[in-house]
This record gives sequence, C-alpha cells and structure tokens, in this order.
Amino acid sequence: MGKVLTGRKENYSQWYNDLVVKADMADNSAVRGCMVIKPYGYAIWEKMQATLDKMFKDTGHVNAYFPLFIPKSFFSKEASHVEGFAKECAVVTHYRLKNDPNGKGIIVDPEAKLEEELIVRPTSETIIWNTYKSWIQSYRDLPLLVNQWANVVRWEMRTRLFLRTTEFLWQEGHTAHATKEEAIEETEKMVNVYTDFAENWLAIPVLKGIKSPNERFAGALETYCIEALMQDGKALQCGTSHFLGQNFAKAFDVKFASREGNLDYVWATSWGVSTRLMGALIMAHSDDDGLILPPKLAPIQVVLVPIYKGTDQMQELLAAGNKIKDMLTAQGISVKFDDRDNCSPGFKFAEHELKGVPVRLALGPRDMQNNTIEVVRRDTREKQTISQDVLVDHVKNLMTEIQANIYQKALKFREDNTIETDNYEEFKKLLDEKPGFIKAHWDGTQETEEKIKEETKATIRCIPIDGKQEEGKCMVTGKPSKQRVVFARAY
Repeated sequence: MGKVLTGRKENYSQWYNDLVVKADMADNSAVRGCMVIKPYGYAIWEKMQATLDKMFKDTGHVNAYFPLFIPKSFFSKEASHVEGFAKECAVVTHYRLKNDPNGKGIIVDPEAKLEEELIVRPTSETIIWNTYKSWIQSYRDLPLLVNQWANVVRWEMRTRLFLRTTEFLWQEGHTAHATKEEAIEETEKMVNVYTDFAENWLAIPVLKGIKSPNERFAGALETYCIEALMQDGKALQCGTSHFLGQNFAKAFDVKFASREGNLDYVWATSWGVSTRLMGALIMAHSDDDGLILPPKLAPIQVVLVPIYKGTDQMQELLAAGNKIKDMLTAQGISVKFDDRDNCSPGFKFAEHELKGVPVRLALGPRDMQNNTIEVVRRDTREKQTISQDVLVDHVKNLMTEIQANIYQKALKFREDNTIETDNYEEFKKLLDEKPGFIKAHWDGTQETEEKIKEETKATIRCIPIDGKQEEGKCMVTGKPSKQRVVFARAY
C-alpha cells in the first residue's frame, strides 16, 4: 500500500486526520462541521455502546428517549445552564419551505414562523426535568435511573473528526434521588463505571478527579471527570459525571412527598460519554502505520490471509482457512478470512495493520505440509510460527496479553510524562518542551486559574480524588494550597 500516514513527529494533527480517514473510520460530510461515521468506525462505537449499556443496566439503569427539540423557554429556567450553552445552540425558527416566487429555488416560508423557537438539544437536562415533573410525586417513584442514547448538536467553529464536531453521538444519564447523599453516591458510582470502561476496555489509564469551579458543567454543583493523556502530551476529557443538586428540580418544580409526608425537591445527577472516546482510542495507542486496537473493542480480532499460487493451492488453502476460522469463531473470537483474489498478501497485511486488527494469521502451502501457521501481533509486531494444534488457545491468550500490553504501554507513557513543579516559570517551560500532565499547587481562586489559562493555554484538568493531601504554596501567587492539581493543555 505504501506509506499512507503523515508521521506523528512530523505533524501529529495531520497524522490523526489521515488515520481516521485512511483507516475507514469516518469522513467529513457535506454539512460543515459534521461527520459521517463509516461502517468500520461505527462497528467500534457499537462495541463501546454495547459494553457501556450493559454496565449501566447492571447498575440498575434503564434506557428511554426524549425529544431532539427543546422549547427555548426551558433554557431560561436555569440561568447558569443557559449561559453555559447559549453560544453553542442551533435554533429552529420556521417549520416550512416553499418555492421562491422569483424562481430561485427553495426559500423559508415567512408565514411558517414558530410561536416559540426550538433549540436542537446540546444536552437534555431541561427537557428531561420538565418531563420528570409528571413522573415523580412520591418517594416511591425514586430513585429514577434513566439513560438516553442520542445525538446532540453544539455549534463548533473549529472541528476535528470524533474529537469536536457540530453533531456527535453520546449517552446521557439523568437520575433523580430522594436525598443529597444518594445523588452524590450515584455521581461517584458512574465516574467509577467510566473509569472501569476506560481502563479495562479502551486500555487507557485515566486520572479520576473533580473539576475546578471554572471547568464545571453549567448548572452543576460538582463535576467528576476522567482525564487521559494522548501521545502528543495533550489531555483529553473522556467522561464526566455531574452532581446537579436541586437546581433543575427547583427550576422545573419537581417535588416529591417523603416517607414522613414532607414535600421536598428532588436531587439530581447527569453523566455522559460520547464518540470523543473514539478519538481517545486512536490517539492513545496508534502508531505511524495505523490503528492499534485493544482486542475487546476491535471489530475484527483476527485476520487470516491465505498465501498461494495457482488454483490447486488456492482450493486447499481456502478449505483449511475456513476450518480455522470456524474453530476460532466457535470460541467467541471475531475472524475475517481475507480470501480476496484481486490483491496481494502484502497489500492485505498493510491494510489490516492500518485498521489495527490485533492478530494476523498467514497460511501458506508449507504451513499445510508442516501443520503450522504464522502469527503476528499488531501491538509488538512479534512474529511466530506455531502448530495449528495449539492455535485456538494461543490466540485466546494473545487477546488477553495484547489488551494488557496496550494498557501498560499507555500507563508507562503517562507516568513518564507526569511531572511535579513548584515554579511557575518551570511550569511554562515544561508545557512547551515536555508536554504532559503537570502537578502543581494552586491557590483555589478563579483569578489565578484564569491567569494561568490566558498565559499558557493550560487548564486544570482535575483535582485528583485520590490525590494525597500535600500542603504547599501556589506556584503563581505563593498563597497556601492543600494539594496539587493536574494541569495540561487539552483537546
């Protein structure tokens, strides 16, 4: 196939864009800022979705679906929420088109103006809490544990496939509780679910923490997050879980009768991850030759390529290849038998390497004679020739080994690129010369946080939940600080 990707060191951003397109994951669409997720990319998202959906249901949640359109008046009911999303909202003002009387195509019918404009959902708290008002009357109706798989629209000026698009896919959980303690427990539980998924499925180590007030979700009292480090040293927020307090319940007058007969406002949470996780998966693991996918999320876990000359060899190898495929498939391993006769084995090797297939098998005439098969790992490129008799167990073990190795490699990268500093000038130098996670003391004020962001473009990614309480002095102001927080430049 030849070299199809820009090198990471040459131009990391271009490498990413090349890889998304060349690996057949997604494409730009005719609609500015929106993407087309192609079948191979969508197959990865489906695996993510299925895994997360089971995790949600295992923790007592159920799925529902709410409207794409939200009346504008709903947003005005929670002031900080509307302020947080106002600049990103797409607004529907009319409901009909008509032929231009001047013969210039189609125009919006001025007579079809909506009485109240509709917002294309950037997130669903308002429409959902308006609905919950009729669902919740008593403590018997609580907790209400609902998740929605949906698309949302946030108008973006600078877009990048998967990482930041005007429309994207996600899930959003919205739960209602009788007490503050239950709501906080739910918020923490879901950030732990996201951590489990990121580390054990995406094979991405994450930092778990709380957002600073400046970075908090609009309308939340507390935002929990998981943050990952990409290979270019930038951070990527991979999931958030929000404790909303009673803000939305008060905005939409959602009350319940307690066991004691008192009337009180409900306590709320919301939490979500999106197709941004696809970008994390690509940037955390892949190399200059293509994707490196963790086996648990790879649409194709094993590709089998027959190598033959002439019709007789072809027929024999096709029969043997199908038998091997059936044996592996019977063990729950997804296998592609690439028996195309219009491209060379070398072309196939490069194509499946580009697409990140974890294990490649090659079967030739000599293998048929010796009852052997060639096995190549995508993560290390280690090549072995083994007996076909042990192939199934060998491949099953490889799935586990590759998953663990990819995680450990990403963990080592994060550890090697996490630095502590107490000096603001050194902090700025590190951001330019050795980007990554920087742990430093901060005085807790919004003014200092904004000064750092303005001068360095770095933000507080999280205040670590498990962070040790190490008292010190803010690197900028010298004021007291109770613990280090994590800074980085971010996507």
